[in-house]
Amino acid sequence: MRTPASTYRLQLNAEFTLYDAAEIMPYLAGLGVDWVYLSPILQSKTGSTHGYDVVDPTRVDESRGGRRGLEALSKAAHDAGLGVLVDIVPNHVGIEVPRENPWWWDVLQHGQESKYAKFFDIDWDHGGGRVLIPVIGDDDMPPSPGDPIGGLWIDRGAGVVRYYDHEYPLAPGTADNEDDDPRTVLRRQHYKLAHWREGDFALNYRRFFTVTTLAGVRVEDDEVWEDAHAEILSWVRDGLVDGLRIDHPDGLRDPEGYLAKLRDRTDGIYVTVEKILEPGEDLPDWSCDGTTGYDALGEYERVIVDATAVQVLDESTSALSHTDIDDWPTLVHKMKRFVTDGPLQAEIRWVAREIARSGVQIDRAEDALSEIAASFAVYRTYLPTGRDQLDRAARDAADWREDLAAQIEQVYALLADPTHPAAKRFQQVTGMVMAKGVEDRAFYRYSRLTSLNEVGGDPSLFSIDLRTFHALQQRRLEWWPAAQTALSTHDTKRSEDVRARIDVLSELPEQWHDLLEQLLEIAPIRNHSFANLLWQAVIGVWPARRERLHEYALKAAREAGDHTTWTEVDEDYEAELLTAVDTAFDHPAVRSLINNFLDLVRVPGWTNSLVLKTMQLLAPGVPDVYQGSELWNFSLVDPDNRRAVRWDSRRTALDAVNRGARPEIDESGAAKLMVTTAALRIRKHFAERLNRYEPLYATGAGRDHVIAFNRGGMAFVGMRRPVGLEAGGGWHDTKLAIPEGTWVDQLSGRQFAGSVPLGALLSELPVAILLRS
Repeated sequence: MRTPASTYRLQLNAEFTLYDAAEIMPYLAGLGVDWVYLSPILQSKTGSTHGYDVVDPTRVDESRGGRRGLEALSKAAHDAGLGVLVDIVPNHVGIEVPRENPWWWDVLQHGQESKYAKFFDIDWDHGGGRVLIPVIGDDDMPPSPGDPIGGLWIDRGAGVVRYYDHEYPLAPGTADNEDDDPRTVLRRQHYKLAHWREGDFALNYRRFFTVTTLAGVRVEDDEVWEDAHAEILSWVRDGLVDGLRIDHPDGLRDPEGYLAKLRDRTDGIYVTVEKILEPGEDLPDWSCDGTTGYDALGEYERVIVDATAVQVLDESTSALSHTDIDDWPTLVHKMKRFVTDGPLQAEIRWVAREIARSGVQIDRAEDALSEIAASFAVYRTYLPTGRDQLDRAARDAADWREDLAAQIEQVYALLADPTHPAAKRFQQVTGMVMAKGVEDRAFYRYSRLTSLNEVGGDPSLFSIDLRTFHALQQRRLEWWPAAQTALSTHDTKRSEDVRARIDVLSELPEQWHDLLEQLLEIAPIRNHSFANLLWQAVIGVWPARRERLHEYALKAAREAGDHTTWTEVDEDYEAELLTAVDTAFDHPAVRSLINNFLDLVRVPGWTNSLVLKTMQLLAPGVPDVYQGSELWNFSLVDPDNRRAVRWDSRRTALDAVNRGARPEIDESGAAKLMVTTAALRIRKHFAERLNRYEPLYATGAGRDHVIAFNRGGMAFVGMRRPVGLEAGGGWHDTKLAIPEGTWVDQLSGRQFAGSVPLGALLSELPVAILLRS
C-alpha cells in the first residue's frame, strides 16, 4: 500500500475541472506535494459547486470533466510523481432534482415495488406507503384539505406532476382519466407533497443532517453497496486513483463493516475518514489509516494561544452577553435540545417508533431520547464500542431532567442493546444532533475566542501546554502515523490565516475589549455577543470586499438563530448587522479603529501563520494543504472559502523562491510559500528523517515562547506568542539544545550545533527547519 507524504486539496467544479486540475500538476510537484486530493467527482446536481450532492454514483460528473477528465488528471498526476486521493460520499445522494437521480426517480414512480426502494432509508409504514416530500411553500398551502395546491398541475403529456420548477413522476396508470382533479391524481402517487415545515417532524426518509434534499443510502445492504461503488472500484482497478477519503462515516449504520468491506475490495489502498473526534476521544479500530485531521487542527491552534488571557476574555464575554447562558456545556445542551425538538424532531420520532414497534411502550419516549442525544459528549457510539459514552449520556440526561429519570432508564436499556432497531437508528442520529446543535448553532453564539470554534473542537478548552501538545503528537505517531492532518478545509469556519490572526487576541485581550466597546458605541448591534463574533471576523479577514462580509454576517446570524434564522428572517436585525459592516468601509472613525488595531495584530498574525503551517507540515501524520493556502488565504466559512485560486501568482512566487529569492514577511504571503515548499520537500524526500518524535525544550527567560521537536534528523523550531515575547524584551538568554551533530536551516542555509541562542536561530524568520547534515 502506498501512503502519501502529504496531500493537496482541490475543489473541483464546472469552472475548475479535472482537465484544469491536470494542468497544475507540474506546479504541485514543484511545490513538493506528494498526492493531489480531489473533492467529490461523481455526478452531482446540475450547478453544484461542491459535489457532495451526488445524483448518480455510476459515473464521473460531466461538468467536472467526466471519466476522460479523470483519466487525464490521473495521468498528469502520475507523470509528475503524484498520487491521487478522491473524496467519496457513501452516506447520501442528492434528490433536490428527482429527474437527475435515476434511483430516486424510480422510487417516486414505483414506490415499494421499485428495485431501488431498499436503496434508501424510508419508513414506508409511517408514511402510509408514501414518501413525504416537504416542498410546498406557505403561499401555496390550501386553506382546506380539498382545495387545490397553488402552483401545482398535472402534465399528463410529460407524465409528471409539476410544482413550479419541480417535477415528480406519475405512477403508471394514475392519471389516465382526464376528469380527475390534481388532488385526486396526487393521492394516487407513491409520494406526498407536503408543506416544507413538515420535514422537521414528519419526514419518513433518512437525510443528511437537516438537509431534506440529501437522502440517506443504505450501503449496509450488499446490493446497494455494490451499485454505489462500482464506478469507484473501477478507478482503483484501472489505476486511476491511489486512495479514498470517506465523507461523513457517522451517518452510516455500520461504519466498521463498511470500511472493512472497502479495504477488502480495494486491496487495502490508503483510506482516511472524515470522523470528527472530540477532545480525548479515540478513533475506533477501523480498517482505515486515520481521520482527515480536524483533531490535529485543534491541537495546533491551542498550543499557540496564550492561556493567561482566558480570565480577561471570560469577563469580557460575560459583560457583553445579554443571556444567562455563558458557559459552554449549558449552551451546547440548549442548542442540542433545540434541534431535537425542532429541525431534527423527525429523526427522534423515528427512533421512538422503533421502540414502539418492538412492543415496548414508554411514556414520553421522544423527550427521553432527545435528552440523551443532547447529553452526548461525542458524535456517536458504534456499539459495543463506545458503550461508556452512552452510559455517560444517560447519566447526564437524568441529571438534567430528574422528572424524566424513569423514562431515560427505560430508553437507555434499549439503546444499549446493539441488536435493537432503536439502538441502530439512534446511533445515526446523535451525530446529526451534535453537528447541527454545536457546529452550526452554538459555534455562532459562543464568541470568547472564535478561532477555537472549529469542527471537532471544544471552545471551552482554551489552550494546551507544551507537554500536552508533545504527548498528543507522540500518540499520533504511535497509533495513526498515516492519518491526515489539517489547518484549513472546505468545511472550516475560518481559514488558518484568519484563525492565526484571531489567536493574537489572546495576547491582547484588554485592547480587544476596548476596541469592541468603541465599535459598539459607533455601530450598535443589539446582540453584543454576536457583535464580538462578527468584529473578530472583520479583523480576521481585513481588508475584504464589502459583499463578502455582508454575506458572512447574514449567514452567521442566521446560523446563530437567536434573532434571525434562515426560515424566519428578522429584517430589522439583519439591516442592523449590515449597517455595522458598512461602517468599516464608510465611517472614518471605525475605519481608523480597525486599521490601528490591525497594526497590532497583522505581523503577529503572520508569525502565527508561519509557525502553524510549518509545524503542521512537519509534525506526525500526513499534512494536507488546502488549495491556495501556501500563500495567505483569509477566508471565512463556505462558500467564501471555495473561491477560485489564482494559480499564476503562486507559480510566480514559487519560481522566485526556486531561483533563490528570500521573500520578506509581508502582504504578498511569499514567505509562507517559501516555508511550505521547504517543508513539503523534506516530507517527500527525507521520509527516513521523520520516523520518531522527540520534544525539545528551551531554557532561559523566553523558554515558553518556543515550540520545537526533533523527528529523527529533522527538527522544527517555532515562535509562540510573539506579542508577549516582544513585550518582554525579546529572547534574552533563551537557548535551545539541539541534538548532537551539525544542523542546517533549510530556510536560511545557516548551520547550528549544540546549545543555540534563540535570538540567533530565529533572527530572520519565526520558524526554522533544521536538517542534520
